[in-house]
Amino acid sequence: MCGIVGYVGKNQALPVLLDGLKRLEYRGYDSSGVAMFNGKNIFSVKAVGRISELEKKLSEYEPSENLLLQAASLGIAHTRWATHGLPSEINAHPHCDCSKNIWLVHNGIIENYQQLKKYLEDKGHQFVSQTDTEVVAHLLEDLYRGDITVALRQALPLIKGTFGLVIINKLEQGKMLVAKQGSPLVIGLAEDETIVASDVSAILRYTKQVIYLDDGEIAEINGGTLKIFDSQWSEIDKVAEKIEWDISQAEKQGFDHFMHKEIFEQPEAILNSIRGRYLKNEGKAVLGGLDEISERLRASKRVVIVACGTARNAGLVAENMFEEFSGIPTEVDYASEFRYRNAVLNKGTTVLAISQSGETADTLAALKEAKEKGCLTLGIVNVVGSSIARLTDAGIYNHIGPEIAVASTKAFTSQLSILTLLAIKLGRQRQMSLATAQQILKELELLPSKIRLILEQEEIIKKIAKKYHTAANFAFLGRKYNFPAAVEGAIKLKEVSYIHAEGFAAGEMKHGPIAMIDENFPSLFIAPTDSVYEKNLSNMEEIKSRHGRIIAIATAGDDRIAKVADDIIFIPETLEMLTPILSAIPLQLFAYHVACSKGLDVDKPRNLAKSVTVE
Repeated sequence: MCGIVGYVGKNQALPVLLDGLKRLEYRGYDSSGVAMFNGKNIFSVKAVGRISELEKKLSEYEPSENLLLQAASLGIAHTRWATHGLPSEINAHPHCDCSKNIWLVHNGIIENYQQLKKYLEDKGHQFVSQTDTEVVAHLLEDLYRGDITVALRQALPLIKGTFGLVIINKLEQGKMLVAKQGSPLVIGLAEDETIVASDVSAILRYTKQVIYLDDGEIAEINGGTLKIFDSQWSEIDKVAEKIEWDISQAEKQGFDHFMHKEIFEQPEAILNSIRGRYLKNEGKAVLGGLDEISERLRASKRVVIVACGTARNAGLVAENMFEEFSGIPTEVDYASEFRYRNAVLNKGTTVLAISQSGETADTLAALKEAKEKGCLTLGIVNVVGSSIARLTDAGIYNHIGPEIAVASTKAFTSQLSILTLLAIKLGRQRQMSLATAQQILKELELLPSKIRLILEQEEIIKKIAKKYHTAANFAFLGRKYNFPAAVEGAIKLKEVSYIHAEGFAAGEMKHGPIAMIDENFPSLFIAPTDSVYEKNLSNMEEIKSRHGRIIAIATAGDDRIAKVADDIIFIPETLEMLTPILSAIPLQLFAYHVACSKGLDVDKPRNLAKSVTVE
């Protein structure tokens, strides 16, 4: 959610700021704005809606004003996802102080803003927005005595919450301040210019050399000089890292939507996730990121997986894998609830965090709680240098390139592939035989080619989606490994089509939910020929007898399922534990084409954000 871009350099700031905002659109937002300094004045323009609305407002400026905007070589920009106050121009960022000298953009939440606001109002400060962010600008104004860096140093201890802050001051030409606490910020270093952003995708067009700020760190950019301070304001040296992926990976490349492109990228994404990470003949998972903690992992007595949304569904599949193949007790927690229920943790517990962005606020908070209680912490993330990657004791990167669409697709199947390798590592440390490990690795290796076979059925899936796109409700059902897959299928449909959909364990259907079934309430069953196939058939008969329509995802060659299902999508045969990876593909395509049939903006579903960096 919420995107930040800042520019300091010798070129025009506005084109860089607008280009950066467009590359952050996938994060989800409801308004946008820019503030630019041309050496004399700061100009701010804001708009509600898409960035095209902001561009429209900028184009309406008089020629003389446009020249002033074009002269600006320092600026900040923001896309806002509303938390405090409705979407409006007044609530959009950037925000300023009473004098309109200090301007800033902010990601995160200021938890004590009401107390600070009352304190500042009592001193005569006048607020114009409903946001928590504006209080920071007035606090800096209240503390300012000629040096904005000193004012920020005094202000930060007074602020409680999470923040990524980028600040400019009309009275200090060429200076920009950056502060991070719980919300991602990265600094891109190019010749004669510095670009700050909340995501590297906004920077890649200009440079691949970046510095990731850690929590508590502050950066002062003054012309061509960059200084970085720790939380105690001691100056520190940080080495720039090189981004390995290319800007072309963040473009649609001929697809109508990023979601569609990313669905079709999954064969390659899985290859990239497992490449070089296993020795098939030896039945061994080679996870270099875990080498240093391998013995601690062997001694672990229990695994707790913390995640949110789609990542949590991947964790639910892993729960089955870990317990079946390694015998290690495993549970999956909603990261958002984890630290509030006083979970019983000890040094024999390993806490595994799963997050595509590596910045999910709830998952970060859960990790901090686990570390406080002495647990071994692991992470599976896609973004190198992200907060979760830096916080955990060890971890594994997905290496699948950027995932732009809000609805996660390739990250989910990549996570499942990596979790399969982790299940092998845990299993071989305990009870898994060499033959079992070899068999799993052989089938894992075949998944990309099997996914391509499913993708070739897109037109069949599209026709089924068209048939059901007017449904108001949907049930997704599965058992064992495919119960989490059913929950994931329901999330996908909800996210992009706004159809009410719920994922159920098929055996629970008759314990209440079946009351909803009639001819207008279709069900989608994930029913491959596995250990619970007969049970799924029985549950399908129960739905059928109540006039419910059924779509089935079934194993190729299954001729029995046609007797109960109205529509069938076939997937290739594989090991039971790997069927969720294959069943995910038709579920994703189904959701995508239902949304397209409804004429919806698939990549930017309403009210959602790609990376949820607030609690």
